[in-house]
Parts: sequence; C-alpha cells; structure tokens
Amino acid sequence: MHQILLIAIIGLAVGIMVGLTGIGGGALLVPILVVAVRISPMVAVGTGTLFVTATKIGAAWQYHRRDLVEMPLVWRLALGSVPGALLGVGTLALLRAHMGNDVNGFLKIMIGVLLIATPSIAILKNYLEKIGKKSFRDRLPTYITARNGAVMVGLVGGFLVGMTSMGSGSIIMTLLLLFYSRPAVRLIGTDIAHAVILGAVAGAGHLALGTVDFRLLAALLLGSIPGAWLAAKIAPSVGTVWLRRILFSALVVAGVSMF
Repeated sequence: MHQILLIAIIGLAVGIMVGLTGIGGGALLVPILVVAVRISPMVAVGTGTLFVTATKIGAAWQYHRRDLVEMPLVWRLALGSVPGALLGVGTLALLRAHMGNDVNGFLKIMIGVLLIATPSIAILKNYLEKIGKKSFRDRLPTYITARNGAVMVGLVGGFLVGMTSMGSGSIIMTLLLLFYSRPAVRLIGTDIAHAVILGAVAGAGHLALGTVDFRLLAALLLGSIPGAWLAAKIAPSVGTVWLRRILFSALVVAGVSMF
C-alpha cells in the first residue's frame, strides 16, 4: 500500500510538470523509476510510453479548449513521429534479441545522455536568439521549410520515444522552440496534443514487446492524470520560465545519476 501511494505521488509530481511545461513525461519518470524505484530500464521505458499518452490526454483537451493547439502542426509532426516510433521500438527489439539483459545497461547510458543533452539544446536556442535576434529556423538552409522541418523533428523525436520513452516533451518541445517563433504556451499545447498520438503508437509497440507493467502504470496514472489536467488548466496564467530552469537542472542531475 505504501509503495502504491509513493508511486501515485511520483505520478502526481510528473503530471503537474507535464501540464505546466509540456516537458517531463518520460524524461522525469524514467530516471525516477530506474534510480529510486529500482525498475528495470526496459520496463520503465515500456510503461513510460503509455504513461505519457494517458497523462497528456486531459492536458491536451484543456489546451485545445483554449485554442492553444495548432492541429496542422500536430499532423506534420505525426507524419514523422509515427514511423519514427515504430523504428525506435523495432531497434530496441533487435538490441534485446542480440544483447539480452545487457540491453538495460545500454538503455541507462542512452537515457543519461539524452537527459544531459536536452538542457544543452535549450541553452543553444537561447544563445542563438540572443546573438541573432531571430529563430533558429531562419538560419537553416532554404530547402528546410516549416513543413518538412516539423516532419524531421517528429521523426527524431518519435525514434527516441520508441527507444527510451523520452523525447515527446523534452526533445520535441525544445526543437519546436528552436524552429518556430510562437508563444511558448501555444507550442506547449501543440506538443502535448502530438504526444498523445506518438505515445499511443510507441506504447502499442511496447505492448507487443511485453515491456509494460500494468500495476505500475495504474498507480502512476492515479496521480498523474488529475495533476496534468489541473496544471494545464492554470498553465496559461502561470509563468513557466523559472519552472523550466528548475526542470532542466533536475534533468541534468537525473542524467548524471544514470551513469
């Protein structure tokens, strides 16, 4: 009973961060499950993909109601992320077949690298905007348009989510901030809505792999669904810059702990 309560509290905390910032689903959950709860990385990743989907449904609806979701951008992201997620899950399945239990050690290292890299990308984004006074997309070759740029972002993020359950909020959201000059709250809403699609596809792949712990998932969702829903409701009126700084610092600490 005490462990269920602890896991529900973890889900609540992660859900609140997801609802406010769009970041933190897999990026916060997976290292917590691996380091603090002692769940194997394969199970943490598999359970995390479905956790992200279920947690973000209510938050996505709240953002959609406030017209803070750009559905054309969601579909362009999904055009890349759906095949990317399937490719990521397939790659993980091949690695498990060849490496056996050693795949868990590989996953820990990969997750740690991603956790440390995410804040670094955000720092790069801030630096480029400071020196150039324009978005990163304006510095890209002309053949990389907003349309195919979104597909590429989705492909990269989808692959990472399929392999690690991370990226639907952390990596994709950061890349969206790099590519698009939009209000942050609008990109958060768009990213959360897209994550529901991406997480469902990746989660289906992990169901096929048998890497989902349903008891763990249920306990996490007990806290995360109401947390994300309530946080998304108040997010437009809450400044999230300081939250992002705290979150990025936490991601670096979590990343180091995975080595």
